[in-house]
This record gives sequence, structure tokens and C-alpha cells, in this order.
Amino acid sequence: MPKYFAFLRAINVGGHTVKMDHLRALFEALGFANVETFIASGNVIFDSPARSSKSLENKIEAALEKALGYEVITFVRNARELAACAACEPFDESKATGHTSYVGFLKNTPGEAAKKKLMSLANKDHDFHLSGRELYWLSRVSFSDSTISGTVLAKSLGQPTTLRNTTTIKRLAAKYS
Repeated sequence: MPKYFAFLRAINVGGHTVKMDHLRALFEALGFANVETFIASGNVIFDSPARSSKSLENKIEAALEKALGYEVITFVRNARELAACAACEPFDESKATGHTSYVGFLKNTPGEAAKKKLMSLANKDHDFHLSGRELYWLSRVSFSDSTISGTVLAKSLGQPTTLRNTTTIKRLAAKYS
């Protein structure tokens, strides 16, 4: 059975606390196998015979909203997609001290207007790269000192996103891909 990775937006932030054992149980109730969570920030690994990430996203979102009482935007990637994401290193300086890189998962590949809007945010502190449904962000300042946030990125792209540190993505890919 194929392995999938669900990246959940708004889990354990903003007053929405979900215990990882409860989250695993919700995924198991959907018929998924080998369900695991990875750190308490909305990363769920599971096996499913499904072949469509979009159908999995819709199924998970509907179930979580029903169970938790609020919308949980979900981004699903298969093992091959996650490995490609982890291998992508668009910034030469991403490992420099004081720099942090993030991956933003998107529902759809952004159009040209959204790409231009996003790239207009680039400056001495921030660089961006888009590859399909992934946004790569290099920040040369701490998250707390940044003028960029997930909300700013989502607004510029015209669609929701959820961010993960690239270290998390590389750890997931190394462990499961």
C-alpha cells in the first residue's frame, strides 16, 4: 500500500490543541493503516490504497472538521513527492548560520500572477522558490523578526499554505521514503 504524508494546518496552534493519540485514532477511523504522527505539529504518516492525494485531502478535511469542530486544511503528499521535496535545495546559502529554510505546501500550482506577487516579497532577508505545489522560503532573520508569515504567503499566493522547517521534511523523508 502506498505511504502518504498529511500536513495539517492549524493543529496545535491558535488554541486548537489535539493530542497525537486522538489524531492517530481519527486517521485510523478513516480506514488508513500504519498511522503515525511526527512531532506534535500536524504531520501524519499513513498507508492507503487510494491513488489520489486530492481525494485523500477532501476525505481527511471533512472528517477532521466533523470531529474537531473547525476546518483543518490538509495537504497530502506521497512518498515520492516528499522525497523530491526533501532533495530540493534551491538556495545555495540555506545551511548558513542564522538562516532557516521552510517548505510551504500548497493545494495547487500557483499561476503566473501569484508567482509574481510572491516574488515581489523577496528582499535582503527573504528569498522564495516555487516548484509545483511547494513553496521554498529562505529566511535570513528569525521567524519572530520576520515581516513574512504564513498568512502573508497565503495571501500573496491566493491559496492556503502550511509551513514546515526543511529539517522536518528531510527527517520525514529519511525515515519513511
